[in-house]
Amino acid sequence: MLTKDLAVCIRTVDYSETSQIVTFFTKATGKISAIAKGSKRPKSSFDGPIEILSHGKIVFSDTKKETLATLTEFEAASGAAGFVGLHKNLFALNCCLFAAELLNSLTHDYDPHPELFESFLQFLQDANEKENNDRILSLLIIFQLALLKEVGLQPILSHCVNCKTRHQRRATSDELYFSSSANGLICRDCEASFPDKIRLSNPAANCLSNLNQITKATKKTLTEIEKVLIYHFTEILHRQPKMAKHILNQ
Repeated sequence: MLTKDLAVCIRTVDYSETSQIVTFFTKATGKISAIAKGSKRPKSSFDGPIEILSHGKIVFSDTKKETLATLTEFEAASGAAGFVGLHKNLFALNCCLFAAELLNSLTHDYDPHPELFESFLQFLQDANEKENNDRILSLLIIFQLALLKEVGLQPILSHCVNCKTRHQRRATSDELYFSSSANGLICRDCEASFPDKIRLSNPAANCLSNLNQITKATKKTLTEIEKVLIYHFTEILHRQPKMAKHILNQ
């Protein structure tokens, strides 16, 4: 049985001299891994090797999840082969590769998330068009929070996880922290119970409790928030994501 879907390539591995194993995040099917036989041949039916972050229409065999699917068609969207703008901005490319890595790590095969698919594709398109790295970082943060929400790991950012006291936005802050083990914000009165906590500046806490502020945040605040998120993803995955170092060392 053949299945048609819209897809973004989030991982590629060489299988042989002529073939690849590709992982797609699709709109209707979810994440799938498929063998693209002969894709590395110059005159293959895929018009050459499939590139990570390329997107378009795919056709693949339904294997009932037991083995690799077989990719039979891949029609890249117009101008989609790698996103030209990303090759001009290394930071933007690294952000997109990081998002793809997180998407691959936090989703399950054949578990569709159509809204997350649209969010990811929109993030790629926006990052491809933006030239300001601070703006790209803010978009990455927004996507990461959307990813956590969609996979059921949304952190609590409006109030203290422990005592339920709501965070009040102020120019000067009472001490506020983020704890991965608590999956959210921790106030000064409760922080002693969470040794893994990270202290937040008031601007960072304000942005996390009101996501509309993220696109207006300074580079310093965005970097602080991203460090917190990378710490959180590291705790969730029990390892630091491979692309994380390229985001922090921009």
